[in-house]
Amino acid sequence: MIHVQHLLGIGHLMRARLVAEALADAGFDTHLVSGGRPIGGRLPRGVRTVQLPPIHVSDGTLKPLRDEEGLPIDDAYRQKRRDLLLDTYEAVAPDVVLFETFPFGRRALRFELVPLLERIESARRRPRVAASVRDILQQRDNVEREREMLASARRWFDAVLVHGDRRFSRLEETFSLASELGMPVHYTGFVVPRAASPSLPDAGGRSEVVVSAGGGTVGIDLLTAALAAQKRSRFGHLRWRVLVGPNVPNDDFQRLVGAADPGTIVERAREDFAALLGRALISVSQAGYNTVLDVVRSGARPVVVPFAEDGETEQRMRANRLRDLELAVVVDDCMVSPAALATAIDAAGSRAKWGRWDFDCDGAARTAALVTAMTKTGAGRRAGQAT
Repeated sequence: MIHVQHLLGIGHLMRARLVAEALADAGFDTHLVSGGRPIGGRLPRGVRTVQLPPIHVSDGTLKPLRDEEGLPIDDAYRQKRRDLLLDTYEAVAPDVVLFETFPFGRRALRFELVPLLERIESARRRPRVAASVRDILQQRDNVEREREMLASARRWFDAVLVHGDRRFSRLEETFSLASELGMPVHYTGFVVPRAASPSLPDAGGRSEVVVSAGGGTVGIDLLTAALAAQKRSRFGHLRWRVLVGPNVPNDDFQRLVGAADPGTIVERAREDFAALLGRALISVSQAGYNTVLDVVRSGARPVVVPFAEDGETEQRMRANRLRDLELAVVVDDCMVSPAALATAIDAAGSRAKWGRWDFDCDGAARTAALVTAMTKTGAGRRAGQAT
């Protein structure tokens, strides 16, 4: 059983879907419990999906939690979610429970996650419990908050699954108390869809500039600036394709359509995003986990604009790591203007030397293997060694 909550974008859910499918392929009766707004598209193959009463947020402050009507949730709504989550756990009777992000984030969901963990702890046949986290965590300046995360992990969890490659980033870089966890920390490799091997940026046969901002609403400024940058760029003659996330309101979508030059395609984000990148000379995007992986593995030349509002650090750190590895041209979020973006696009399009992405990308299958081992060996709480 996997619990996942997406709030602004859809990256957490997309990663959890891939992990769930890999677990199903490995023979697990897999249940994915999703707490965010439904996003449509194909459901995970071979996975039983449970939709909690959805919650989301409207900006990077992540406050307040809102219901499907956009209203702040109340105690009755919390109770409804909590009851369905606990009922699902009892019905599934899982051998392993994965908590996506928690306890290293999603603190606002303690109203349902702590009761679930308490129920797990009191079970006669206690399932194994693991945290499923991306390569880079949101950094905390608050030492007490980190201590709270550590205490929750040590009390309830058996392992941490980091969906990244330790050569790219390590847990202790964004969680300073990692050495005190006292449990296995496994680096699974990055979680990506099944696709072709990574390729180097290559101008041959590529005729598009693909602009995207994930599935959420926080990338409107980037999409707007990109449409204006087309007129300023040396590569403005190429076909530009601007992909608008499913959570962007229709009024904003229509405004973007109206701002586009003739011949520029403005459309909703597509499931074949990776295939579109295979035809792109340049990709302009934020620096979210899933998008970055799609871009760097596609052979498109990446321009990344990390989302850094409201104290967000995760995308900026990932973008800087890509820049250091000569894998992307980076534009600071606070400097997104048509001129700055056009300059970055021109730099990426004409650049001769690029680094090579050679990090492990079998994270879904590796996660399934690790979960299988947890059920067979009972590997548990005090082993303490990263793998």
